[in-house]
Amino acid sequence: MHAGPTTPAPLAEPRPAGWRDELIALTRLATPLVAANLLQMAVAAVDVIFVGRLGTLELAAATMGVFLFNLLLYAVIGLTSAAAPLIAAELGQRAHAVREVRRSVRMAMWVGVAASLLVMAVLANGERLLLLADQDARVAAGAGRFLDILLWSVIPGVLAGVLRTVAAALGRAGWAFPVTGLALGLSVLANWLLVFGNAGFPRLGLEGSAIASVVSLTGMAAAYLLIFAVDRRLRRFRLFGRWWRPEWSRAREIVRLGVPIMLTWLFEGALFGGAAILMGLIGVTEVAAHAVALNIAAVAFQVPFGVAQAATIRVGLAFGAGDRAWVARAGRTALGLGIGFMGVSAVAMWLAPRLFISAYIDVDAAQNAAVVPLAMQYLAVAAVFQLVDGAQAVGAGVLRGVQDTRVPMLVALFGYWVVGFGTAAALGFGTALAGTGIWIGLAAGLLVVSVLLLWRWSARERLGLLTPRLA
Repeated sequence: MHAGPTTPAPLAEPRPAGWRDELIALTRLATPLVAANLLQMAVAAVDVIFVGRLGTLELAAATMGVFLFNLLLYAVIGLTSAAAPLIAAELGQRAHAVREVRRSVRMAMWVGVAASLLVMAVLANGERLLLLADQDARVAAGAGRFLDILLWSVIPGVLAGVLRTVAAALGRAGWAFPVTGLALGLSVLANWLLVFGNAGFPRLGLEGSAIASVVSLTGMAAAYLLIFAVDRRLRRFRLFGRWWRPEWSRAREIVRLGVPIMLTWLFEGALFGGAAILMGLIGVTEVAAHAVALNIAAVAFQVPFGVAQAATIRVGLAFGAGDRAWVARAGRTALGLGIGFMGVSAVAMWLAPRLFISAYIDVDAAQNAAVVPLAMQYLAVAAVFQLVDGAQAVGAGVLRGVQDTRVPMLVALFGYWVVGFGTAAALGFGTALAGTGIWIGLAAGLLVVSVLLLWRWSARERLGLLTPRLA
């Protein structure tokens, strides 16, 4: 016996009659995810804005701490995101969907909490890790104190990530935007109160910012728990019924699909971290120009990333339903939407680079005279970069929809690190291109990954990727 209703759940969306219906369904699902992704970038920027006023040492400590924290937190969220294609396929199959969805959600949370405990152990040794990486001892000590507090937000952060994924898969993606907006508000308020000691609160400085992050992520998790209790559609799944009961076969399925996703995200994140290190070996001006150009590209990337998240669910529904025509239509629509947007953003970057750069720095200030032309060079490469970055993001998303994650992980390892980093290092230090060569290397890596992923998607029938593999 199991808690809750046993009647089959309907599809999260009705089967589309054609590409236009699919485009409408995909856009409806992707829009709040894109908006939430953009808000999440604002949440991450809040700590930098507040801590930056404390001083260079504190900013450096927070930057190092947040980099390590985010790298590991999003790796675990990537691991648990395997719940999305599983839930979508279960809804597409219709049979016993309520029970099967509950199993996936429960085991995603189990796996996420278990992985979070390992991450917390790593973060507790943050100062030692930074010292081993030959960082300044004062920066390492400050980052260590920062991480000693911040590590307590790992579990609520992962649970919020799981519940956001589940809500989207169950047709309630719209909740992502207000919940992330709540997190942004909590982060601003808690930083204002605790970093500088406003409204009678103690002035805690760097540690106050860490507490603010704990408050923000805990607030996100609590908001999602409340939503799952009051939303009529979500409530009928009774997702927290018998939460203590293990389902080891489903846990293994989540790990099997999720570990490659986690490693793919780590490979990509580490590539851009490695590119920043290469820039630092060239010069400070190059690092500043790189940061500006990369932030502009990262904002644009949130659109295909949100489309990819939605595509995993739409393709997963079709995959579970065993409808090959729908699988093809869902994938084709997602790829067209994601790549099409990036084409528009590429043209905009090519035509008006100074306009985008002016959002980050004063392009007419004398102190930025060397930074602006470099950033414009990097954005010229980023215009090409945009198309292939969107293609690889959505390509990975549609393949996840048919539960194909292991080979895409190997593609990412080869493309990002053999081609991408190798080309960046060779052009950056073996030619006069310098920083522009590093950006060409990044674009080359993304191009290889996008071509291989799109080929794999086009060959899905020959490769046998459409055989259901649900537990």
